[in-house]
Amino acid sequence: MINIVALLSPYDLTCEFLDRPRGMDEPAPRLAWRLRSDAHGDRQSAHRLTVRAAGRLVWEHEGTDGSQVAYNGPPLAPSTRYTWTVEVRDAWGSPAGSAESWFETGLMGGWSAAWIARDEAAQPVFEPPADDDLTLNTRKLTPPAQLRRAFDLPELPVRARLHASARGLYRFSLNGSRVGDAELEPGWTDYRERIRYQTHDVTALLRAGRNVLGALLADGWWSGFVGFDPRRAGKLYGDAPALIAQLELEFADGSRQVVATDGDWREAPGPLRHSDLLMGEYHDARRRREGWDAPGFDDSAWAPVAVLGRDTDELVWSRSTPVRVVADLPALRSFPAPGGGTIFDLGQNMVGRVRLTVHGAGRGRRIQLRHAEMLAADGSPHTANLRRAEATDVYVCAGDPVEVFEPAFTLHGFRYVEVTGFEGRMEVTGRVLQSDLPWTGEFTCSDELVNRLHENIRWGQRGNFVSVPTDCPQRDERLGWLADAQVFLPTAARGAEMSAFMADWMRDVLSGQDAEGAFPDVAPKVCLTREGAPGWGDAGVIVPWTLYRLYGDRRVLADCFPAMARWVDQIERHNPDLIWRRRTGRNYGDWLQVGVDTPREVLATAYFAQSATLVGRAARALGLAGPAERYETLAAAIRAAFTAAFVGSDARVHGDTQTGYLLALEFALVPAELREAVAAHLVRDLAKHDDHLTTGFIGVGLLCPVLTGIGRADLAYRLLHQESFPGWLFSVRHGATTIWERWDGWTPERGFQSATMNSFNHYSLGAVGDWLYGGVAGIGQEPDSVAYSGLTLCPHPGGRLTWARAAQETPRGRVESAWSVAEGVFTLDLRIPPGADALVHVPTSDPEAVRSTAHVTVLERRDRVTVCSVTSGQHRISAPWATAPAPYERTTP
Repeated sequence: MINIVALLSPYDLTCEFLDRPRGMDEPAPRLAWRLRSDAHGDRQSAHRLTVRAAGRLVWEHEGTDGSQVAYNGPPLAPSTRYTWTVEVRDAWGSPAGSAESWFETGLMGGWSAAWIARDEAAQPVFEPPADDDLTLNTRKLTPPAQLRRAFDLPELPVRARLHASARGLYRFSLNGSRVGDAELEPGWTDYRERIRYQTHDVTALLRAGRNVLGALLADGWWSGFVGFDPRRAGKLYGDAPALIAQLELEFADGSRQVVATDGDWREAPGPLRHSDLLMGEYHDARRRREGWDAPGFDDSAWAPVAVLGRDTDELVWSRSTPVRVVADLPALRSFPAPGGGTIFDLGQNMVGRVRLTVHGAGRGRRIQLRHAEMLAADGSPHTANLRRAEATDVYVCAGDPVEVFEPAFTLHGFRYVEVTGFEGRMEVTGRVLQSDLPWTGEFTCSDELVNRLHENIRWGQRGNFVSVPTDCPQRDERLGWLADAQVFLPTAARGAEMSAFMADWMRDVLSGQDAEGAFPDVAPKVCLTREGAPGWGDAGVIVPWTLYRLYGDRRVLADCFPAMARWVDQIERHNPDLIWRRRTGRNYGDWLQVGVDTPREVLATAYFAQSATLVGRAARALGLAGPAERYETLAAAIRAAFTAAFVGSDARVHGDTQTGYLLALEFALVPAELREAVAAHLVRDLAKHDDHLTTGFIGVGLLCPVLTGIGRADLAYRLLHQESFPGWLFSVRHGATTIWERWDGWTPERGFQSATMNSFNHYSLGAVGDWLYGGVAGIGQEPDSVAYSGLTLCPHPGGRLTWARAAQETPRGRVESAWSVAEGVFTLDLRIPPGADALVHVPTSDPEAVRSTAHVTVLERRDRVTVCSVTSGQHRISAPWATAPAPYERTTP
């Protein structure tokens, strides 16, 4: 537990779910904060918001609800910093704490810059010699461009902002110093619809007199290799990258100056011969031009750039956190590679790049770095599973005594790095890249294997949330698969702040919806152009609803609702009998299930019912009575059709698989009188498989929550602790440091699965993480709760655990649940945030003997469970513990 905080205090102030966003173009940004206080029963009785610009009061607001207060003052001015303060009163009406933050507006459409690019007529693209050992793929790549623009300032400005974007990837410098710390900007969106721009504070980098803006420009997702379609050698969105930038300067006397991309910029090739997200980067240090991005450099031999136009309609402000280097992993060991060279082991499967330091390599020395997640049986890098992605970086030395190489515009999924071409002294450090989402959850328990599983889930999330929620970070795919995202989102939201990231990605999901109303399988929509499959396309409904439930994001729900309804409507239109068999896209079923086959029409119809149900709930939440009735009626009819078509008189669900029963129970597809029998069939199937799972991507996240909900948390723990194949701890026992794509990605009997699809960093099967927080530690919310307004604490001791602890930052504040079992006593320590009273279900062998600190009220004593009402603050509850607890009622949907 953290130190006691007696005064009600706001913290973690956000604007549009972001910490101090810069370059924001939202006309009515939402301001929010969390609260902390350990005074029992404390809450926010009132708040006062003030928004100022340059010290001048712009808007003032008073209210009681502290969740997402939308700015409602005069229109915001472009390129302006607004400071906002929140003051709160406690439960007794007394003034309490206050906090301050800021946001800055962006250009709000006020672009004067032009798109610029390499003029290939004036500056021929570098052609490698015929005898160069570049591969066929990398020979097709063009070198990134170096661009520069000199300008003069009569004096230092008091404020300078660089607004920048690219059709491709960019990295800016100013007077020789790098601008910002973001990577792979502007990130990946559906470029046909929108391209993010970023705003950087560069005031401290400027000087009076001559200044130079420099930029590197690479293909990235715009014109590099993307996805797995072999028919396209890159060039998915355009033939070559382009840059746009606008430097806005303000001086003490109020005057302004703008330096924008235009025909005055110059360009020349640099040391990067190619740089591609999938293939890797080739850096020839002999071609460096020292000082090229600083004053005093002679650029008279550089070519003028091509000016492509001033169309900026697709430029939008960045609604998500940028990609950054978030950790360094020095190699833990090194050993000779079987084929020559040295292999470095980072000890962790990660996503990012390597920083290589070499000593005395000599001019012209060619050093190659090949990346792999696993080693083959002979100890060489296992790269077959990368498919077309070469994941190979090359560095040609300049001849300096010490040289450092770190790629700029590529990233790899790897644990091992094979370095060839140099045998001298060198150091390898892994540089971990991810969208820099704030971590908000913690979990640990008495079982170190389960702790490692939790860490593997986190590393899978870290490596696959890079600009978009990808399916894998290493092979020629890295696409934003919708099913993967929707099944993992509840787990992802336990560990990190996902609201802004996922709401931004939903804009690409909406862009991918076709004229019929079908969502795609992937977003941004590339490679796969058919309608989305069941469970995949349904993410267009599930993700907005989940964001509303977890974060109270009503705006994303309202923005997405018409598209959500169109998705359900098009399924109904093509399947008037309400059994979803037609227009099912690629219909993957329960992808990568083990040894069974859940009938596709069962899974499809279950998701049809669930999407209709959620559209009805969304309509209710938005106050749309007519649509709510229409989709509630439709959902009831689909459920009836499901039962009639797929549920036998003995309550067996067609296919007789775990996933079929899980869907029937989780989505409430069977009448109440059949639930017990359906649950019994689920238990029977687990026994038939010797307490092993058979579920794939769709069923895996439902297993432990549904078993807990039907009173069989003991079986959920058996699955959790299962160390033999298939099970979560099987891969952990065999050295996994991330979640594998397949349960049998590697087995002692068969070795590696087929290299055609075998990622060792893939978060979907890690969806059990939600249950670690919600089932083991018990942190949840009531069925009708939004943004954890109605908390439930329902811990489930069991398995071989003797203690577990979890903490989670909710929109209202921090929730903590820590339990232990020792010497026949169950002890539960809780922290409840201000204003969020909770229902606590205390497992005990003697409900009459529960003891607690003050401010805990017993509401009900049932067989082996005592239900209490708990106010905000810290609490300890203890109870006798003699035998395993009795079945629990399900408390979260």
